[in-house]
Amino acid sequence: MSDTLSARDPRDPLATHFDRWRREGHTALIPFITAGYPAPAATDDVLDALVAGGADIIELGIPFSDPTADGPTIQRASQSALDQGVTLAWTLDALRRFRTRHDTPVVLFSYLNPILRYGIDEFIRDAEDAGAQGILLTDLPVGGDNVIEAKLEQSRLSLIRLVAPTTTPERFKVIAARAQGFIYYIARLGVTGAGGTMRDELEQELAAMKSLTPIPIAVGFGVSTPAHAARLRGHADAIIIGSALIDKLDQEGIPSLTPFLRSLHP
Repeated sequence: MSDTLSARDPRDPLATHFDRWRREGHTALIPFITAGYPAPAATDDVLDALVAGGADIIELGIPFSDPTADGPTIQRASQSALDQGVTLAWTLDALRRFRTRHDTPVVLFSYLNPILRYGIDEFIRDAEDAGAQGILLTDLPVGGDNVIEAKLEQSRLSLIRLVAPTTTPERFKVIAARAQGFIYYIARLGVTGAGGTMRDELEQELAAMKSLTPIPIAVGFGVSTPAHAARLRGHADAIIIGSALIDKLDQEGIPSLTPFLRSLHP
């Protein structure tokens, strides 16, 4: 197996980005935001602020009524967006607008039900046309639905896979063999949320995963401070920040997002 992602799967739309970042010794920054939050009319400005803050990839969350992997901050943002009429179709329209202004890669973050309701073939077509580079489905594990997985794997969207501290090396190999774009490593057990400490074993776990796959490893869940980002730099290929970003948005508004993200860069 090659030690570069692009050689592993040249169709992967995120491959060349991660190859370049690895050559440069750059740890990518991936902020998460819920589409339509804090208000549908504010979404364009929020996304622009993330780009200005140095986002390397943006995770754009599709609001869902039962986001079981998410903590109270993202649950609240998701429900607020739903209450204001935000849907999967609306989110794709927001992405189309974003593409007229920026070329920053976007990974759509969703649960499976909105995709099934929309139609898997229709979703793939419209997400590709809107300018998405990837899709992360939190409740579709490897082997969960081989038909849907095959459709996504054969599309122009990177199918992002999740692993947890409880994932065994054997299971990790199975997941990594079908991962595209990057692997999302859940830094702690439980739901998303800002604050807290990072586990002492994290660097060792990242090294073990990197020894088993060339796919980049991104770390999320609980990453919320410049100190967290500094600790992960050089160990993870990317850091994902969500709840802390939404908390900042709630407390200080859209203008605070750009300097907050810049504080996470070296």
